[in-house]
Amino acid sequence: MTATVDTPTEPATPSRQPSRRWIGFGIANLVIVLVLAVASWYLLADPTTSPWSFYPLPFNAALFWAILFVVFIGFNCEFAGFDRLPQPAKGLAIMVATAVFAVVVTWLLANGLGSLYPDFAADREGGLGYFAGALFVLFGFGTWVMVVLNWQHWPWTSLGMKQPLVGLCEIAFVAVPTLALYFVFGLPSVSLSATDPLMTVDTVLGWFYCVVVVVILTGQTLDNWPWRLFGGGGKTALAATIGNFAVGTGLYFVALPVVKALVGSDAVAELGGVVHQFPAQLGVCWAFWMIFWANAFGNKPTGFSDGVNLAIRALLTFALALVTFLFYYRFVAEHILHEPAVVDGLHGNALGFVDWAVLWTLFYVVGFQSLGLGKFKPAEG
Repeated sequence: MTATVDTPTEPATPSRQPSRRWIGFGIANLVIVLVLAVASWYLLADPTTSPWSFYPLPFNAALFWAILFVVFIGFNCEFAGFDRLPQPAKGLAIMVATAVFAVVVTWLLANGLGSLYPDFAADREGGLGYFAGALFVLFGFGTWVMVVLNWQHWPWTSLGMKQPLVGLCEIAFVAVPTLALYFVFGLPSVSLSATDPLMTVDTVLGWFYCVVVVVILTGQTLDNWPWRLFGGGGKTALAATIGNFAVGTGLYFVALPVVKALVGSDAVAELGGVVHQFPAQLGVCWAFWMIFWANAFGNKPTGFSDGVNLAIRALLTFALALVTFLFYYRFVAEHILHEPAVVDGLHGNALGFVDWAVLWTLFYVVGFQSLGLGKFKPAEG
C-alpha cells in the first residue's frame, strides 16, 4: 500500500490582501485636525467670531513662533523629556509649552525690543512690528528643519552625542546662519530705516518659502533623495545645503507663473508686487500636505520601487496642494473663516490658516500621537 498526500489546491495560510487601514487612519486624522483648527480659529483669530482682535497680527506672529518651537523640541531635540510622559500628558505638555513660548516671545519682541527699536514695535502700523520679529521664523523653518531632515543631525550624532544635547547644539550653532539670513534678506525688507533692501518683503517670502518647500520635499517626502546619494555625513550636508537653495530658487521662478495662472490675470494686476509672495502661499499648502502625508498617512506608498514611491508621493501631495490653494482662496477663507478680501475674488492669507493647520497636525498627530485612533492605526511594517 502506498501512502499519498493530497496536494492542497489552496495554500495552508491564505495570502492577505495589503491592508488599506492607513487610508482610514489618515482620513480620520485629517477630519480631527481640521475640526480642531477651525474651532480654535473661531475662538482665537476669526475676524467675526473671536472675542479678541488678534487677526491677522499678532496671531500670525505667535503662530510662526509656535511652529518654530515645535521644530526645536520635536525635530531637533526629538521630544527629549516630553517622551517620558504618558498620553495625554505628553501632548498637553507640548501644547502648553508651545503656547507659552510663542506668546512670551511675541510679547517680548513687540513690547521689549520694540521699545528700543521701532521696527519691532507693537504699535507699528498694520502690525508690522509683530511681523518684523516673526519674519525670522521663515528662515528658521529652512535651516533648523534642514539640519534634521537633510543633514540627519550631522555632525552631532557622529560625535557620539545623545539627545537632548544633539538638539541643543543644533539650535545654538544653526542660529548663526539663520540670523545672518534674517539680517541680510529679512529685516531690511521690513525695516523703517532700510533704503535699498536686496529684495522686497513679498519676494523674500515667496523665494525663501520655496527653499523651505524643497527642504521638506527632499528630506521627508523623497527620503532625502537626491542628497543621500552623496554618501552621508558632511558630503550630504553640503550637497543638501547648496542644492536646497539652488532648487528652491528655481522653484520660485517656476511657481510664480503657476500662481499667476491660478489666481487669474485680473487678480495679478490688482495684486501688483504682492503676487511675488504667492509662491509662498502655494508653498505652505504643499508643506501642509507633505507633513500631514508623512505623519498621518505613513508616507505611502512604500511598496513599489523607490523611484515610483517617491514620484507618487511628490505628485500626489502637490496635486492636493493645488486643490487646497484654490479651495482656500476661492471659498474657505471667505465663507468659513470670514477673512477679508485680498483682491476681488480672493480672500485670506494661506500663511495664516494653513500654517495653523500645520501646527494642529504637529500637536495632534505627532504630539498626541493621534490620541483616540489607536484601534484604527495600521500595523507597523
